[in-house]
Amino acid sequence: MNRAMQIHREDNAPVALQNLDKGSEVSIGGKTVKLREDIPLKHKFCIQDLKVGSPVIMYGVQVGTAQTELPCGSLLTAKNVQHAAAPYQYRNASYQWTPPDVSKFSHRTFDGFQGSDGRAGTANYWLFIPLVFCENRNMALLQTVLSEELGYSDSGKYKQYVRHMAEAYRLGKTEIPDLWPGKTADKANRLFENADGVKFLRHDGGCGGTRQDAAVLAKLLAAYADHPNVGGITALSLGCQNLQTEDFLQELKNRNKRFDKPLHIFEQQKTAGEEQLIAAALRQTFLGLVEINKRRRSPVPLEKLRIGVKCGGSDGFSGISANPAVGYAADLLAALGGRVFLAEFPELCGAEQNLIDRAVNQKSAEKFMRLMKSYEEQVVRSGSGFHMNPSPGNIRDGLITDAMKSAGACRKGGTSPVNGVYDYAEPVETEGLNLICTPGNDVESTTGMAAAGATVILFTTGLGTPTGNPICPTIKISSNTQLANRMKDIIDIDAGPVLNGESTLEQMGEKILDYTISVASGNEIPKAVLLNQDDFIPWKRGGSL
Repeated sequence: MNRAMQIHREDNAPVALQNLDKGSEVSIGGKTVKLREDIPLKHKFCIQDLKVGSPVIMYGVQVGTAQTELPCGSLLTAKNVQHAAAPYQYRNASYQWTPPDVSKFSHRTFDGFQGSDGRAGTANYWLFIPLVFCENRNMALLQTVLSEELGYSDSGKYKQYVRHMAEAYRLGKTEIPDLWPGKTADKANRLFENADGVKFLRHDGGCGGTRQDAAVLAKLLAAYADHPNVGGITALSLGCQNLQTEDFLQELKNRNKRFDKPLHIFEQQKTAGEEQLIAAALRQTFLGLVEINKRRRSPVPLEKLRIGVKCGGSDGFSGISANPAVGYAADLLAALGGRVFLAEFPELCGAEQNLIDRAVNQKSAEKFMRLMKSYEEQVVRSGSGFHMNPSPGNIRDGLITDAMKSAGACRKGGTSPVNGVYDYAEPVETEGLNLICTPGNDVESTTGMAAAGATVILFTTGLGTPTGNPICPTIKISSNTQLANRMKDIIDIDAGPVLNGESTLEQMGEKILDYTISVASGNEIPKAVLLNQDDFIPWKRGGSL
């Protein structure tokens, strides 16, 4: 196994693939480098003398600037390297892409739920939507009742554990017992075998904030109602809020004039009381579940698949194992005519020129530049900046600047041309690779990718994160085997074998696409779905990173 990796031939900052000792020698970039200090696993060191102001290069692009004199073999840290990225512009580049060999997948299909509008879902959910935060309590009550009684709850083993502890206490035992291995929810327990779940959105918007936030929320909720993974909807409204029922219905019509799913809306201020509201919502939802349970999966070409690519809890290996492996899977799908969504604009900082040069037309390139610049200006006005995106966990694991993090994060999108650029909550209408304006924040980003139309999300992580989405199955890919072994309950695929040469990026990418097809067909259930990791946070257009 190599001890360090130079990702691009022009890089002067390779990554350590194992802990490297001070004074040891490493052969890298055609030279032998003697290390001046210990280099921890996943961290970077310079392979040439760097003066103050010298660019630090990784992935072939500038990811920082040296803040001190750094002799060859020095450890690069957040103290001696500062975030820096090269300027970008539209230069009408003629991008040539060689698609990967898709012969293994050219005749494959997935078993999806086909809608009357031609789209195909990878799941069949009934969705509850609150038009205002005032209905969150009613949402919680409905969720408790429906999820448990219809066989969708995963809380059974924890309830049994609490009962077990309570019984031990009643018997006078002083020791708290270990977790009681109770029974968890599975398909066999469901009343409606073809309905994958009853999902509930909760948020703190709809009233009291700016009218602009209410308008964006209306678009977002309409996008979720219209999502191909949603079979029917129950919406709760208070009645007096900023986000009126009429606004929601108008956005739904704007998005899909052919919308024909069952939709039941209940307004609390028009009912005789909470009991009547809950009872009516339960009755209509139950009857709706009877209807969507009649839906069946059928073979669908892979070009109907919509994949969002996301990273969170990234480490120093994410950009060389999990992310490029997902990128290869993305290239395979793009070559097959499917759609790929690359989001997290703060984590494209430093990679802009590459994406602009890959844009299929000037209109898309200019829209990307406009969204990037307006977003960054908004963040700066709030007293922050894209340079503050890396988290303490990122920095501890070697991602010391935003551009360094971004250059690795961008690899999730693969190498195909950029066919479209979309703002938050806009529906994606172009095949191939598309850029979606969202924050880097894990939940705000996954929330936005589902709104754009993603039907599966590929989520890479190096440190581990429990993020999921209510309506979009989320697959977790670890960048390293240690994480996969330590957090088996949340990791679906281990990309660690790429690091030690047991797997090529291409082989891992094909494995990821294979698993994605199985998930899209309902044959595999990702850990995030099994654990009901149903995270939903609308982006309020402020200083979120």
